[in-house]
Amino acid sequence: MSSHPEWHLAQYNVARLIAPLDDPRLADFVEALDRINKLGDDSPGFVWRHQNADGNSTGTRVSDDPMVVINYTVWESIEALFAYTYHSDHVEVFRKRRDWFDDHNGRAYLAMWWIPAGHIPTVEEAEERLAHQRAHGPTPYCFTFKQRFPPPVGAESQELRT
Repeated sequence: MSSHPEWHLAQYNVARLIAPLDDPRLADFVEALDRINKLGDDSPGFVWRHQNADGNSTGTRVSDDPMVVINYTVWESIEALFAYTYHSDHVEVFRKRRDWFDDHNGRAYLAMWWIPAGHIPTVEEAEERLAHQRAHGPTPYCFTFKQRFPPPVGAESQELRT
């Protein structure tokens, strides 16, 4: 599916829960986690998913706010991620996101960027990319589904590999 096999797409998003994970309002979300993560893991073009010992990322803290959770994956292509996000059973969970998460008050919550195939990005890298997105909007350095950029080529490609 990837037309650029030397590059993979990192995807990172953050969300602020409306309540703690053990709150009954989040029961459907918590119940769906393992099923939706397995769906992603088994999807064409899936490469990697950040997870803790519990098999998901809900225990990873990226801020002082314990209500902020992350989702962090790597895909062979933006098309593979798009197919999983909008054309699989994941879409049912995506449609319910406003039931479980606060809105972002206009702040960017999604960051995507190209990484050399085989690179496993860190949470710190993802946080830096998201901060860049918030400060500068979509650029080749960090972008969204709505404003996409192709993988780097030429000298730009070499800079990212070193």
